[in-house]
Amino acid sequence: MPTTSEMNLPPEWEDDERMNFMFSEFKENRDVNTTDWDSKMDFWTALMFRSCRQCGSVLVNLQDLNRTFQRKEKTPLGLSTVLQTMARCGTIQRESEFAASVDCGWVSWSVGMLLVKPLKWTFSTLLGSKRVPLEESFVVVDLVKEKAAELLKVYQSSEFSSCSIVSFQELCTLFSDICADESTLCMALLQLQKDKQVIVSLHEGEKIVKFCQPGQERVSPVSDVDVGIYQLQHSEKLLGERVQKLSLEADRCKEEARILLREGKKSQALRCLRSRKRVEKRADSLFAKLETIRGILDRIAQSQTDKMVMQAYQAGVAALRLSLKDVSVERAESLVDQIQELCDTQDEVNQTISSGVTAADEDMDELEKELKALLDEPEADVNPPDLPAFPTDGRGLSGEQILSPLSAVPHSHLNTTTDVLEEELNRLTLSETGFPQRRVTLPEKRLEAAQ
Repeated sequence: MPTTSEMNLPPEWEDDERMNFMFSEFKENRDVNTTDWDSKMDFWTALMFRSCRQCGSVLVNLQDLNRTFQRKEKTPLGLSTVLQTMARCGTIQRESEFAASVDCGWVSWSVGMLLVKPLKWTFSTLLGSKRVPLEESFVVVDLVKEKAAELLKVYQSSEFSSCSIVSFQELCTLFSDICADESTLCMALLQLQKDKQVIVSLHEGEKIVKFCQPGQERVSPVSDVDVGIYQLQHSEKLLGERVQKLSLEADRCKEEARILLREGKKSQALRCLRSRKRVEKRADSLFAKLETIRGILDRIAQSQTDKMVMQAYQAGVAALRLSLKDVSVERAESLVDQIQELCDTQDEVNQTISSGVTAADEDMDELEKELKALLDEPEADVNPPDLPAFPTDGRGLSGEQILSPLSAVPHSHLNTTTDVLEEELNRLTLSETGFPQRRVTLPEKRLEAAQ
């Protein structure tokens, strides 16, 4: 675990008075001062979580905590109480109990310390000791769940995602950046095994891990097919490394022969060339075997794809059978006949509607023709015919001069007497024009209004 100089400590760490209280022992009875007791517990719990996250570990023990949280050569006195309280609340769990909660094979591949420490804990518990053994490891439950999810995400985005089974040593290399040690990796794998996402087992003394593949809710048991594929992949890797090593050796022999030939050592150069030929022959033989293994792996991958397609076909047939459960040929023919009858009825309705629209269109066409004919006719003379000229009398007055007094219509109000109107009527008599004598009078209503 990191030291206090490497951690992001809270501001109160520099307060001597406050830290003297935090470094003191807990009261025997929490009810004496609940506030102080809880504040001290919350302080050390949060600091413990922060320390584990910073170093990437999910395990804590009293010995490491005392060494990590030293301040001015003082060690906290209440960390044992903190661990006991967290264990009762389920925040942490003894390493042995956590591993034992996994339902299969944890003893065979566990860290190696899980068979000794539970005996120490059990012995101290039977004796009634309230002290926590210094070397007893505890798993921080929330942190191990976070670490397990992180491991699964890294695996799914790595080159090993296509391999259902991976060796434990390969996982140690893959997860070296996110797991502080092998114990943390083991606890995270145990959590994944508890969640049914991996299975850890032994094969010929080697730890192998099978991961849940995409599309599966839980990992399937390790089968003989899985073991065979793993062995083929392992052999492919070994053969590939040997072929590469032989290729490098052949290149070295060739370069050595060139140097010896330049120095005039022809016989030694020939021996180097013979060695190069032998190395190339072995490399070609191993490469042929490597290609055979790769061909078998390709066929296995194809067979798994075919199996997946067959399962999809079976599911499709079952779904199609259920969907066609209430469907028959007779029912389909009846529905088709009903649809055809309705279509015929709709066609008749459309034809009837269209016939009415056609008649209206024909009437409109006749009107358009008539309008066109009117436009084609020559324009008629709309000006009125010339009226005969007004005759003139002996004095040379024209009709316009005679009618000129008519233009002088009085605009004043008709508040006049009858005598004045009679005089104006006499003046308007047309006896002087040569026309038959006729007197123009105003309407009777106007006369009555003037009177």
